[in-house]
Amino acid sequence: MRKTVSALVFLLSSSAQACPDLSAFYLAEQGPASQSALAAQLAPLMSQCLQSAEFFALLGAAQMESGDLTTALESLERALLLDPGNGAAQIDYAQALYQQGQLFSALDLNRQILARTDLPPEIEALVRQRDQLWQARTRQTAFQLDALVGYDNNLNGAPDPSQIELTLSGEPIILTLNPEFQAIGGRYLNLRGGATYQQLGPGHRHNARVDVRGRVSQDSGSDLLQLQSRYEFFRPRRSSGLLASVAAGQLFFGGNALYAASEALLRYARPGPRACGRRFDLTLQHQHFHGQRNLNSLEARLAAGLECQVAVAGVASVLDLELGLLSNTALSSGRPGGHRRGWQVNADWQWPVPHGIFRSQLNYTRLQDQAGYSPLLANGVDRWLERSYLLMQYQRPVQPGMTFLASFYHQYQRSNVALFDTLDSSLEFGLSFAF
Repeated sequence: MRKTVSALVFLLSSSAQACPDLSAFYLAEQGPASQSALAAQLAPLMSQCLQSAEFFALLGAAQMESGDLTTALESLERALLLDPGNGAAQIDYAQALYQQGQLFSALDLNRQILARTDLPPEIEALVRQRDQLWQARTRQTAFQLDALVGYDNNLNGAPDPSQIELTLSGEPIILTLNPEFQAIGGRYLNLRGGATYQQLGPGHRHNARVDVRGRVSQDSGSDLLQLQSRYEFFRPRRSSGLLASVAAGQLFFGGNALYAASEALLRYARPGPRACGRRFDLTLQHQHFHGQRNLNSLEARLAAGLECQVAVAGVASVLDLELGLLSNTALSSGRPGGHRRGWQVNADWQWPVPHGIFRSQLNYTRLQDQAGYSPLLANGVDRWLERSYLLMQYQRPVQPGMTFLASFYHQYQRSNVALFDTLDSSLEFGLSFAF
């Protein structure tokens, strides 16, 4: 294509009178070394060809082919300033923009080239093929499949104590939980599948993702099926970014629909001091419980976070810290405990380790009911909940598209109503496939 484009330079450009005949330079051999030598031969002629669009188009083409992209852009810009209609300079300038990462600027110029009526058929075919290739870069689809095996000591999410205390007529009564309502441990198989679609636009990005997760175990009554979808719209600015997203999800437990949620999020992010990015989130979530509509609620979350680049023993890592305020409003006057208020803190740290990446996440949440939970439990006290969890995960690439995963998860929940004390730990290993 280079010789054809070079011929187009000769046909579509005009040269200044003081500039010598450049036709001999079109016969240069192809390849980075040859094109670098050609650029060196052309350089001494610059003082004579300052007004020649042909010269700068030829020089810019040689510089681009030799890998000197920054200088090539300058030369090609000069050629187009001298002659905006120089077809070869337009073709090469669009290619240089693409190689520099300015995809949409390259696409826009490429469409202008296709609108010309003087393109030779073979050049038009190549430019049209390039346009299709670049258009494909604006749309990306990815799929992921995870298969993991593990052990969980509380598959059914049962309370930690084996006995509960009821309050009847002001007197405490101790009851032993039926074994089927106590914690059941066992092995499980966890399968996750996801599909992501991304579409890039000038100054914005669309993301859509669908996830399906299924867990089967020795206790079929604890089998899980989770469905979730999310759409995001992101608009980056020079010094900030704005993200808006909506999501919906369903959770099935033991073969029955348990819970559904829909969510809207608005995020504003901007760079901060010392390589830390700042963000502010506002999230609204509608929570719907199938079969227990008196538990339905609307939750608002306002959060501020920092994402920082941190060096550990000379190795760059990413530390994410977030603090959020929670307000959970009951949609039914009959919900036990009424409205809830609380706060949440989250720390996420990931850093490279030999042969892979290690990630740890620590979360703490505290919620306080605004009314007594139930007169049958702890004499109708206003319930509070403290929930914390730790996630540690190691990822190691095995081969392109395949990653080994090992995860440990531990959750601890305490309350002044003992029925809500829980303890859950799991350990799992498996493979993740990306394609």
